[in-house]
Amino acid sequence: MVNDITMSTAAGSLTGKDLEFLRRPLHGFLTVSGGQHPQPRPVWFEATDEGDIEIFTAPDSLKVRRLQRDPWASIVVAAPVGERERWISVAGRATVVPEGAHELCSRLAARYWDIGDPARAADLAEILAAEQVRIVMRPEAVRRYAL
Repeated sequence: MVNDITMSTAAGSLTGKDLEFLRRPLHGFLTVSGGQHPQPRPVWFEATDEGDIEIFTAPDSLKVRRLQRDPWASIVVAAPVGERERWISVAGRATVVPEGAHELCSRLAARYWDIGDPARAADLAEILAAEQVRIVMRPEAVRRYAL
């Protein structure tokens, strides 16, 4: 069994294989400490063609408040049980962007949910009725592990 552990600190350092993995409907665990004890939260996310990581959230969320104090964030995404061990960790500065959150939310809902299910469609409508912002993280450090 050969372990392939790679570290990179270059901006925009997600590889094509990283992006392929990150475009699966997996949960990421986002950490935004804001100078306080880290409290990772499971989130939906999107890896963009440019290699950024984007999530959506309410503008008054704890994530946003902590980013206002310290713009550093990280996300860890792991393969589910039953697959070979694999994870990617991305860390970098994050920016809160007021535009595009509802579009991101709609794309992610279609990726994670069956939008044809009336209950899920109602859940999505409720999210879209609320104000949302995007958090855009530009990778500054990427670590990955795969068996």
